[in-house]
Amino acid sequence: MRCSAFLPFVLTALLPGLAAGQTGAGVLPPLSFLGFEAGAPVRDVASQVEALGGTLDCRRARKDPSVRECRATVPDPTTARPVAIWLAAIDTVAAVLTIAGEVNRDQLEGWRTELERQYGIVGARIQGTQLSLQWVRRGRMIRLTWRNDRGVKTASVSLVDGRVLDDWGKRRHSAPRTVPGAAPPE
Repeated sequence: MRCSAFLPFVLTALLPGLAAGQTGAGVLPPLSFLGFEAGAPVRDVASQVEALGGTLDCRRARKDPSVRECRATVPDPTTARPVAIWLAAIDTVAAVLTIAGEVNRDQLEGWRTELERQYGIVGARIQGTQLSLQWVRRGRMIRLTWRNDRGVKTASVSLVDGRVLDDWGKRRHSAPRTVPGAAPPE
């Protein structure tokens, strides 16, 4: 791969930390929100859900037993408004975790302020009526997304561990394919 093609990706990953006055890879905190961390073990997510007053309910995917989908509802610790937790776990590790709900202006500003304090100020992306802020660090991403739909403001924070998803994708594509009813290979 040519350096010029790789440089924008590296700069995108580093700029939020540099904007917050951070330098050096050892200084950057892991991407987290409300005590949930990208790439955390499911048991840690369940413990945090319980600490916030909820219970994590997980079920295995039918097509891939290494995948679990988990859900919970907990109160936002600063506003007590309910937020939904949705988690896709691969091999007991959170690949994608989303915290979402209806929010008021103060709650949304609190989420945004906390994320910018932790990870730096970034420009908002606009897609139609939806806005988002995104930070990327060491193969992980956190994104705050919000919209105002018919007078109701909704927001979500998604934590994604790209390394877990990439490893899962590689395993799925390298696994031998079987056709139901077909004879096993000899």
